[in-house]
Amino acid sequence: MKFAYRALKKDQIVSNIIEASSESEVIGYLRKNEYTPISIEVSKPLFPELTSFFNKVTFDDIVDFTRQLAIMLNAGLTLVDCFEILEKQMSKEAMISLLQNIQKDILSGNTFSVALQKYPEHFPNLYIALVKSGEASGKLSDILLRLADNLEKQREFQSKIKGALTYPIIVVIGMFGIMFIMVTFVIPKLLNMYKDFNVELPVTTQILIVVSNFFSQFWPLIILTVIGMVSYVQKYFKTKAGKSHLDVVLLKLPVVGKIVSVSSLVDATRTLSILVGAGVSILDTLTIIIDTTGNSVYCNSFKNILKEVERGVSLGNAFNNESIFPPILVQMITVGETTGKLDDTMMRISHYFDLESEGSVKAITTLIEPIILVFLGLGVGFLVMSVITPIYNLTSSFK
Repeated sequence: MKFAYRALKKDQIVSNIIEASSESEVIGYLRKNEYTPISIEVSKPLFPELTSFFNKVTFDDIVDFTRQLAIMLNAGLTLVDCFEILEKQMSKEAMISLLQNIQKDILSGNTFSVALQKYPEHFPNLYIALVKSGEASGKLSDILLRLADNLEKQREFQSKIKGALTYPIIVVIGMFGIMFIMVTFVIPKLLNMYKDFNVELPVTTQILIVVSNFFSQFWPLIILTVIGMVSYVQKYFKTKAGKSHLDVVLLKLPVVGKIVSVSSLVDATRTLSILVGAGVSILDTLTIIIDTTGNSVYCNSFKNILKEVERGVSLGNAFNNESIFPPILVQMITVGETTGKLDDTMMRISHYFDLESEGSVKAITTLIEPIILVFLGLGVGFLVMSVITPIYNLTSSFK
């Protein structure tokens, strides 16, 4: 935390900013250096909204924190010592504050898992359940190492998806932006010269004139309408009904549906493997999977499976009753139950789905680029034909 102070020393008033954990620490520092404090207050940034946006705790921060904590615990350090070392290494204020708060809870007598429960936005149920299991079994360092592996695999998969979609999204946004500027501001000036000539305009040029006139007259309204529609769609998809509709549509889309489906299976099987291996019961594991599954279609299926298992149905048969799951997953779960190595078989099938998701991501990347180029070519061709054809007709008439 940063404090802004004004202090007196040898008849001179000094103002500065210092980083400290409390106001009393600032006072101690000033008196130690022969300053007489005048005022001390928490330093506020000029743009708090912007600062909070760049200073917030991210998923990457949690992944790195988990890995570092696991390594230090595995090396024999105590939990309190680990937090003290991590606080000194951290440069992000939000992360330092989070570590300090967790450390205070631990020093006050709470367990690590109880301290984490106060921050559900950073530590999901899966994280807390594994930590609680590690505390109960005395193998917290081993559990955290497995958890760190899982989080790093999630981060790697997310980066692949972002990397595959970043280029197409930028190209599409740029394409629509340039076309909007051309049709609204550039094309009308080019088409004005045709009014003075008595020449029949092609159909494409007439369509472009109508569209261009509409855009040039109502472009502020068009922009506001687009912003309003995007805002409404975002709010609708955040509702339960909207989220459900979106998830159903995504699963039915070619290639995209495959990625959504496989990514849900990767997360579910990996979570099942880690929790079962950590000694968490099947019922608690399924409850956590329901809470962590992003797709509502799969979430509903896991809810049905939980009800079946509660009635005494085996996990393999419960999965078999849900048509959304592939046969290979049902077979592997049945084998895992039979052999008593469910955690191992789930980790293997998770790796299989992970490889399948990589293939799907490569497929969508390969597919998107030529589609964008085709649409871009058609758009540019339409504009060129609409503008150049009348000029060609004019030169022909002069001859």
